[in-house]
Amino acid sequence: MVKGNTEGIRASLLAEIEKLGEMEIERDEFAPEALLRALAACSARINREISLYLTREGDVVDITIGSDRSVPLERMHLRRDLSRLSGLRCLHTHPGGDPALSPVDLQSLRRLKFDAMAALGVAEDGAPTGLCAAFLGEEGGQAVELTRAYPVQRIPQAEFMRHIEEVDRRILSQAQAPEKRAERALLVGLADSPDSPSLMELGRLAETAGAEVAARLNQNRQKADSATYIGSGKAEELSLIAQSLDCELIIFDDELSGAQVRNLEELLPCRVIDRTALILDIFARHASSREGRLQVELAQMRYRLPRLTGLGTALSRLGGGIGTRGPGETKLEVDRRRIRRRITDIEKELGELERQRKLRRSRRERHEMPVVALVGYTNAGKSSLLNRLSGADVLAEDKLFATLDPVTRRLRLPGGTRCLLTDTVGFINKLPHDLVRAFRSTLEEAAHADLLLIVRDVSDENFALQGEVVEEVLRELGAAEAPRLYLLNKADQAPGIQPEREDTLPVSATEGQGIGKLLQRIEEKLLAASLLEEFFVPYTRGDVMAFLRGAGQLEGEEFGENGSLMRVRLAAADRERAKNMLEG
Repeated sequence: MVKGNTEGIRASLLAEIEKLGEMEIERDEFAPEALLRALAACSARINREISLYLTREGDVVDITIGSDRSVPLERMHLRRDLSRLSGLRCLHTHPGGDPALSPVDLQSLRRLKFDAMAALGVAEDGAPTGLCAAFLGEEGGQAVELTRAYPVQRIPQAEFMRHIEEVDRRILSQAQAPEKRAERALLVGLADSPDSPSLMELGRLAETAGAEVAARLNQNRQKADSATYIGSGKAEELSLIAQSLDCELIIFDDELSGAQVRNLEELLPCRVIDRTALILDIFARHASSREGRLQVELAQMRYRLPRLTGLGTALSRLGGGIGTRGPGETKLEVDRRRIRRRITDIEKELGELERQRKLRRSRRERHEMPVVALVGYTNAGKSSLLNRLSGADVLAEDKLFATLDPVTRRLRLPGGTRCLLTDTVGFINKLPHDLVRAFRSTLEEAAHADLLLIVRDVSDENFALQGEVVEEVLRELGAAEAPRLYLLNKADQAPGIQPEREDTLPVSATEGQGIGKLLQRIEEKLLAASLLEEFFVPYTRGDVMAFLRGAGQLEGEEFGENGSLMRVRLAAADRERAKNMLEG
């Protein structure tokens, strides 16, 4: 069966090409002259490349047609041992007459460990112009031995086959346990430059997930192609680039539809994922709490559900009348039903956890301290600031989304005011919608805070854009009007930075710059939101005196014969509690 680009080729000619696989090839023949002449003639008639895969026994196991410039080199699954050669040699044509092997050909030879890679030059009249071959050499099979161009009637057939056996024995003798290496990834996005902020950030996300970024590729277009995101022509170019760079993964900078993923996987030689799948993978690695893991799983399920492939909406008609009756549910429908059931179960469990969190928050509002929340773009330095301000030891890495689960620590401010300091999950550009939905209950902790510390990394050249992203997410959470302070973190890396507004402070979590002033400003903000109240407290009520001194800011105290008149700045909830204590 001939595969590949068969469109527009007559059935009789396809049958003639298919007969190439029936030609007898002796075991000591690399590529017999009769086969090469017939292959060249067919390639010239269709003006397209043709590839053949041959076993060492002389069987043709695959015939694929490409374009006039390239042919997809398939990853064949006839491996005996990954430490040896594949047992297959690839022979393909080059219309235009040049038999020289391309960088893509040589990279495929290395990556797929072919016995040999050979190219046959084809003239316009269908005559073969010569054959070039390449074999794996030293250095663990990464070096390549190239031959000169041989006329088809003078190819050293037996010598080439003996050389393949020698290479196989050498590689097997040198084989070691394969080292686990990072996946090589090619990044692709709609941008005017491969160095665009979005693609650069995608690179950092890929590295956080453990990938090695081989290259970034941009497609300068305003709107994504509905079928392949980047257009079919660009996809063909991308296929060759991915092969030449030995990439195992291609990551697209936007969320792809199920149809786009399927189309791209048919055109490209490696796995395809999008920005959303990448972020979900990072979240799955970093979530540690029960709630965090449930939130990530929920987002993954919602992402997967519309991307299951199969009969689509036709499944809903199974068993629904004449012409629709069948043996029952398909595997696809069973998968969908299981995912929907799991989504329902997770939502119920998260709902219970959210109810418990709301209960804890209401108790805190009645009896405890004001809450200060650190929010900002991922990797802006929020965890480092939490550690610097509170003396905590929260993990703070130079990676995106190092912190997923909220962390809260007690903080005592210079004037004695106490508060809770909370670190939250970072925001990011193009944050997947399903993740926002899944983490909404956690993110809402920021919306209920008494004060937001919005952390911005001034050492990042895109910090203005990152600030816009943070403000947009806060608007979605209903926290646009919450009291706030803006912190220009990593100010030690941006000397001379000047705040543009009164509520902005330059700080450095690592060097301690501006931390003292920040603590004072936090206390000022919290006290400004509190009320100055006078309480006459009898000397017999030491419990009330202790509560007022601990919960608020003591502004003055006058001692009388029977008690003390205390002027204290308190939050509204603490004021009500003090009154209830005195009345009780």
